[in-house]
Amino acid sequence: MDQAALISELDPVIERLFDRHLESSKEWFPHEHVPHSRGRDFDEGEEWSPEQADLAGAELTDAVRSALYVNLLTEDNLPYYFRTVESMFGADGTWGEWVRRWTAEEGRHSMVIYGYLAATRAIDLKHLERGRMAQVSKGETPQPANLQEGFVYLALQELATRISHRNTGNQIGDPVGYDVMRRVCADENLHQLFYRDLAAAAFEVDPDMMMVALEAQVRTFAMPGTGIPDFDHHAAKIAQAGIYDLQIHHEQILAPVVLRQWDAENITGLSGEGAAAQEKLMKRMAKSEKVAKRYAERRAAQADRDLQLA
Repeated sequence: MDQAALISELDPVIERLFDRHLESSKEWFPHEHVPHSRGRDFDEGEEWSPEQADLAGAELTDAVRSALYVNLLTEDNLPYYFRTVESMFGADGTWGEWVRRWTAEEGRHSMVIYGYLAATRAIDLKHLERGRMAQVSKGETPQPANLQEGFVYLALQELATRISHRNTGNQIGDPVGYDVMRRVCADENLHQLFYRDLAAAAFEVDPDMMMVALEAQVRTFAMPGTGIPDFDHHAAKIAQAGIYDLQIHHEQILAPVVLRQWDAENITGLSGEGAAAQEKLMKRMAKSEKVAKRYAERRAAQADRDLQLA
């Protein structure tokens, strides 16, 4: 099925999902979640130090600072995500309405996270701005090969982003920072439900190409922050802190969506190409599970060592 035909077949589905989204979403205002009373003017040329942070007595680890840096710069790259999604979905009808609504909601995320960081001086804002300029000037984003891969990627990525934000909030230690990340997560959750269910409907309409797309995206999935300066360095610290790593990726993204929600193992009626992709997918999922178990064992062993040293 070509992409125009798939879009046409899914018109009733996206209308239903868009209506559901509008009924579920709640109006909120970024400025109401920012602790403005903690802020003060920045002197020209003033250099930042961790001691400046006002986090209600909490002390951020380097890993949490890395997560806040990466999470915000990921949100700042929204213009390029919009371009990619609109190029797949088109600007007309409910498809275009959804893309614009999604973009408007996503725009609040960078506003509220940046407002929190600026008011609390939680991280170095000069370093953050230089990272933003580099990230947005580069404009690097994942580029799904076709509409089917786009459905899969968006569903997995929105869930991964929600979990990364949530785990960052859990480790901030500041109740206001936790609230900021919780509020962002609420939007991300609605977005991932939309894309998850859109992809599920696409499996019913075009199971072969969706299975091929699913195998390709599980094999090549990358978070959208890969264009951020020093991304690998920050990602390593984020993984070590248990904010987002391969165990989380398997247990909280791949297994719930691929195996339980989409039930990929039991999709039937596939042609040769789809069936071959399904077989490859299940082998990769088994490998991913083994990697996740190794991560869990390493983390448990490290926790035991830390306890013995305490």
